[in-house]
Amino acid sequence: MANKKGYRVAKEVKAEIVRKVKEEGISVAQAAKDAGVHETTVYGWLGAGATSAPSWGEFSRLQKQNKELFEVIGELTIKLSQAQKKN
Repeated sequence: MANKKGYRVAKEVKAEIVRKVKEEGISVAQAAKDAGVHETTVYGWLGAGATSAPSWGEFSRLQKQNKELFEVIGELTIKLSQAQKKN
């Protein structure tokens, strides 16, 4: 079995790849192919930049926002249903 020696990717290159995936929306597969690394490596870089669970304040804010969005969806669904009944 061959022993494949790895190589280190510069921090700047890693940061650029992660930025492209997160901000520009390119796929991990494409980013990995462009950089010449395995997809699992890119996923590892993405995971390493992840933070732990949100704070209670952030969690509460997200719950409130989620509730508001569901209310809007409900209102729009009712309006759509009523509009379809008229036609």
